Amino acid sequence: MSQLKPNAAPKWVVDLQSPPAAKNKNAGIPDPPNYTSQAVSSSSKKRDLAKPSTPQRTPPTPEEMDTLKLKKAWEVALGPVKNLPMTGIMMYMSGNSLQIFSIMMVFMAFKTPVMGLLSTNQAFERFETETNRGKILQAKLAYVLMQLVALALGVWKVNGMGLLPTTRSDWLAWEPQREPLEFAVPAL
Repeated sequence: MSQLKPNAAPKWVVDLQSPPAAKNKNAGIPDPPNYTSQAVSSSSKKRDLAKPSTPQRTPPTPEEMDTLKLKKAWEVALGPVKNLPMTGIMMYMSGNSLQIFSIMMVFMAFKTPVMGLLSTNQAFERFETETNRGKILQAKLAYVLMQLVALALGVWKVNGMGLLPTTRSDWLAWEPQREPLEFAVPAL
């Protein structure tokens, strides 16, 4: 076995410190349109660095930021409505019988709006400032309304499955027993 010198670096360290030489460009393949070659002279590099390629952007004013934040808040507020058509179609297609798929659909139809309602303030806290608090409140109310519409879709599905006690027969335990007006006695 060969022994390494105590101060000798491993081969991979030497390879990393001295990368292989760059390969020459194949002269037979032309550059694509609008492609600038990597081999530019140092004077042109300095000239390109001296002039900015894009004009400097001015920072937005607080009013512009409030307007932008309000637009984003309304996008968040109307987000639950965008999922309703697909959720409704999936619920309709899953049928009204008690199966694992329809039960999972009902669970998700209730879980998503309830979690959305509980996290209303967290959904809008990044958009709220002192100057746009009233307008954000309108977006929050719209968000809550949309979550309630999504919840109503879940209630519609549960009712279609027959799990809501909406008929008289569902409440028979609390019905008083009728007193008969007459008794019929069979003849012997």
